Amino acid sequence: MLANPALSAEVPVPAEVEELVVTGSRVSEATVAIGTDRVTATVSITSEALLSAPAGITGLKMLESLPGFNVQANDALGMYEFGNSVSVRAFTFRQIGFLLDNIPMGRSDQFGGSPIYRYVDNENLARVTASAGSGDVSLSSYASLGPIVSYITRGPAEEFGGKVSYSRGSDELLRGFVRVDTGEHAGFSAFGSYSTTSGELWRGPGTIDRDHYEGQIRYRFANEASLTFQTTHNKYFDYDSPSITKAQYLGKAGDIFGRSGRSFAYIGYVPTPGPLGSAATATSLPITAAGVPYSNTNYNQYYKFAVNSRQDHLYGLTLATPIGDAVAVTVTGYYEDKKGYGVSPEAYATSLANYNAERLIVAGLTAPKGIQYGLSTVDGTRKGVNGRADWTFGVHAVQAGAWYEDDSYHRTQQRYNVENGNPDGRPLLNEPVHLQRNFNSTRKTVQIFIKDTISLLDDRLKVDVGFKGLDINYEIAGFRNPADFINRRTPTIKDNWKDWFLPQVGAVWSVTDRDQIFASYSENMALPQGADDIFALASPLAPGPDAERAKNYEIGVRTNRPTFNAALVGYFTKFDNRLQSFASPVPGSTTTETFFQNVGAVEAHGAEFSGQWKPAILDGKVYFNTNLSYNSVEFKDGFATFALTGKVVPDFPKWLVQGGVTLEPVPGAVINVSARHVAKRFTNFVNSESTDGYTIINAYLDLGDGFAVGPLKQVKARVNIDNLFDKDYLGTITTTTNTPATFRPGPRRTVQFTLSTDF
Repeated sequence: MLANPALSAEVPVPAEVEELVVTGSRVSEATVAIGTDRVTATVSITSEALLSAPAGITGLKMLESLPGFNVQANDALGMYEFGNSVSVRAFTFRQIGFLLDNIPMGRSDQFGGSPIYRYVDNENLARVTASAGSGDVSLSSYASLGPIVSYITRGPAEEFGGKVSYSRGSDELLRGFVRVDTGEHAGFSAFGSYSTTSGELWRGPGTIDRDHYEGQIRYRFANEASLTFQTTHNKYFDYDSPSITKAQYLGKAGDIFGRSGRSFAYIGYVPTPGPLGSAATATSLPITAAGVPYSNTNYNQYYKFAVNSRQDHLYGLTLATPIGDAVAVTVTGYYEDKKGYGVSPEAYATSLANYNAERLIVAGLTAPKGIQYGLSTVDGTRKGVNGRADWTFGVHAVQAGAWYEDDSYHRTQQRYNVENGNPDGRPLLNEPVHLQRNFNSTRKTVQIFIKDTISLLDDRLKVDVGFKGLDINYEIAGFRNPADFINRRTPTIKDNWKDWFLPQVGAVWSVTDRDQIFASYSENMALPQGADDIFALASPLAPGPDAERAKNYEIGVRTNRPTFNAALVGYFTKFDNRLQSFASPVPGSTTTETFFQNVGAVEAHGAEFSGQWKPAILDGKVYFNTNLSYNSVEFKDGFATFALTGKVVPDFPKWLVQGGVTLEPVPGAVINVSARHVAKRFTNFVNSESTDGYTIINAYLDLGDGFAVGPLKQVKARVNIDNLFDKDYLGTITTTTNTPATFRPGPRRTVQFTLSTDF
């Protein structure tokens, strides 16, 4: 956990400057800490706070220190992609917009998307800025229903230097990081960085490995214009760990391998095939189909059949230039190339049924020999341009811009035999057993916006008035599911969602030099989350869903005192066109099938408080921070046979509380202890199951701040301990409609030791 979300390096504060408060080695300007002058609730995590976190923490897990964000992760660093979840106010991970240096990240799906954690190392970040309810109208995203998170990197330094760090930790964690800055020469400057991370899964057999490269080249013109090229390359491989039910967690599921508790994992060995009809044991599984030694369904618990691999490459080119004294233009072009694969098992009986359904239709299939190697591949490109102009005149600051993106994605999914049907056998990619997917999907998006910030009453009142327009064209073509192969069809399905007037208005009033009141209203539209799965589920005749929409209202206050700053916001959010799959007649026919439909609305209301305090009585050596969030999220409509009106939306805790104390006992030493409490969460739509709340204590010790040896500056040693008291809890939830959910247990106590230096 990040102990203090808005804290940064100590800034010398002249006596006459009123804006900077609460100085300390982990404290920042109030403009960053509490979003001073923003019309929406906006807070940031700054560089020093990021560098206090465990080395290698991912861009998504960083958000857990921000008010209102319920972040769950499978491991202490948040590296396992399919084990992460986020909810904030009425929205989940795929309804949040993410940007990296003005480059929209598109959708956050692990398959084919561009989730932010693949594209950043926290050592290269200047700050992470988040708006939980109403991101600025100028920020580009087709995924956001309001929340926006921007990741801003530290560009090339003006002087030659760099940073090196080395970390070891629990579960054989090894991480190294190096960054070198060239310094600025005749307008040119650049940096390059590399990090490598490896370790073992904390739960079960398998490893996790990541190699990550970042770099920028910048040229500054004489007229203060700049041209910046940036690139990120990420290579990732890991083994999966399973989601489990409460019954499995409690040891009540009759698991033949004797698994239970938070360590419930895939098995690391292949049980011996037993005689047909014999009893199953942890080391012997009976044959269930004569002549097929590995026909027992439980062979799908072998860990080598659950892996993920990704390679992502992102390039961006940004021109920022003034035009005269009152106009500035920024244009960013970007290109992304990605590919990867995932492996999952399929039991013999399932493969046999699917093989028999396709074998007389699809040429080249082979009968199953045992456990199946399920291979899913992904590849695609994403390219776009994002530009804006800023024009200042009189009391007006006008911004206008446009964004275009073309996202092309290809996915396949097949089941293959392995040698002798043995789970440890070599995959036989020349022996497909049945085919499931081979489709292309595209998203072509146009967004425009215009906003005027009007300064009134000697700049004490600022009013934002603006709107954006969004047009999303979607197409999917090819074999979307096994039925397409069986019916010999490759349909092309198109849909479009657009709204050219999505308004946002807001105001911030400086009541005094230290106190502000702010309020905002915004409307947002987004691509239906999981669009590929939606259009791949049903027949080509099933209608496409409506776009998801939301209305967000906020009102709040901020205060900025010499030893204290804080922000309090109240909000109301209405999320329309919530999508859910259920059986219904296809319009225009009497055929009934299951497809995604608009089933009503979700409403959320609540309050968020964020503050930090450095009491003078403690001689400036101790300071405190806290975030407190209350969030009530309910369904407003029912669907099919489910009476959901008034039910709590699953995985949205009513209370999130976070607090920390930071102690600087002597120069060069920082000690922090923080706590994070997540309240009870329901796990399904009908609220028939829930999971208890939990509290996690984290701590870190930083030694050496300001210490130098020869050319080495800021030579530091840091110890991070996550889950200090080894709390056993259930974290990430895979929610359901009316059945028991599955969970990922939260990680146990994790210790990490880091040595770092600047030069």
